[in-house]
Amino acid sequence: MAASQIRDTRDEHRPEDGRDEPSGLGSSDGPTVPDGRGPHAARNIRRHGSHRPSTGRILTYALLIVALVATFMPFAWMVLGSVKTQSELLRRPPTWWPESPTPDNFAAWFVDLQIDRFFLNSTVVAVFTVLGNLLFCSMVGYALAKIEFVGKRALFVLVMVTLMVPGVVTFVPLFVVVSKLGMVSTYPALILPFLASPLGVFLMRQFIMGIPDTLIEAARIDGAGEIRIFAGIVMPLCGAPLATLAILTFLSSWNNFLWPLVVAQNEDMYTLPVALSLYSTGQNATNYGILLAGSVLVITPVLVLFVALQRYFVQGIAMTGIK
Repeated sequence: MAASQIRDTRDEHRPEDGRDEPSGLGSSDGPTVPDGRGPHAARNIRRHGSHRPSTGRILTYALLIVALVATFMPFAWMVLGSVKTQSELLRRPPTWWPESPTPDNFAAWFVDLQIDRFFLNSTVVAVFTVLGNLLFCSMVGYALAKIEFVGKRALFVLVMVTLMVPGVVTFVPLFVVVSKLGMVSTYPALILPFLASPLGVFLMRQFIMGIPDTLIEAARIDGAGEIRIFAGIVMPLCGAPLATLAILTFLSSWNNFLWPLVVAQNEDMYTLPVALSLYSTGQNATNYGILLAGSVLVITPVLVLFVALQRYFVQGIAMTGIK
C-alpha cells in the first residue's frame, strides 16, 4: 500500500512530456543551478566585463602611435610642401598648411625638365632589373636547393659572403669593366650589373627548400627535365617570394642614385633620382618646391607597387623565415 502511494505521488509530480527530472537538479526542494551558469561563471563574466588594459599594453600602443606619427610626418610635409611657393618654404617659423597652394612645382617637372624622359629611363631600368632578378635568382636558388652537385655548399657560402660585401667595394672595378666594354651612358650599363643579387638568391633558395622533394622526384621519374621542373612546378609555387623579391628589387633599382650618376654621363640617360638631385639644386640655392614635388613623383610608383603587392610581400617574408 505504501509503495503504491509513493508511485502515485511520483506520477503527479512527473512532467507532462513523460521525462524524469534529474535527481537533485529539478526538484522543488533543492536549489536549481542552470548548466554553465553557476556562481563561478558569474564571477568570470563580471571579471571579464570589468577587465581593463594593462599598463604595458597602454605603453606599447603609445609607443606605436608615436612611431607612426614620426614615420608619417616627413611624407605629409613632403606632400604639403610640394604645393608651396619658394618664399613660403623659406619662411621662419615654417607653416604647416599651404597658404596659397600652387601646381607650379609639378608643372616645372612636366613642362621644363622633361620628366617623361627621366621617368622612362627609370622604368626601363627597374623593369628589366626586376625581371632579371626574378629569373636568375630563382634559377640559382633552385640549383642550390634541389640539385646535388660538387661544391654546392661552398657556392652557397660564397653567395652569403658576397651578401656581406658593401657595394662600394666593387664600385670602381665595376665601372672600369663597363668603361672598357664601351657601355657608358647606355641601358646595359645601368641594368647588367644588377641582374642578380645575393639577397634574391638567398630568399629564393630558402623558400624552394620547403618544396617537398617527393614532388621533384616524381616529376623526374615521369621524365621531366630540370628546366621543365623549374618552369612548370617550382615557379608556380613561388608566388609569394617572387612578389617579395620584385618589391625589394624594384625599390632598390628605382631609388639607385650613385651608380646612374656615374655611368649616365649623358642627360638623356638620367634616371629620376639623378635628375631630382641635379635640377633641384642651383648654383647658389636649392629650389625646395621643385625638390619636394620631384620627391612626390619619385615615391608614388613605389607606394602603388607596395600597396598592390603588400599581401604577397608579408606572406613571402613570413614563409621564407619559416623555411
